[in-house]
Amino acid sequence: MKCMYCHAEMKQSTVPFHIDRKGIHVSLDEVPAWLCSQCGESYFEATEVDSMQALVKVVEEQTLKLARVT
Repeated sequence: MKCMYCHAEMKQSTVPFHIDRKGIHVSLDEVPAWLCSQCGESYFEATEVDSMQALVKVVEEQTLKLARVT
């Protein structure tokens, strides 16, 4: 696989992922990804993207439940 920015080779690795959304902060230390050996750009495959989106959705739903309790 080639990087779409610098066209260098991509290697399978793990990278951190952080998202801040609607007052929620999710941080994962090691998510499987393709990482460019030259520029450091990372790409996630669909499986990882789906898992991260599902995780954020569950955190949002649980946060809403907490907000209703207080």
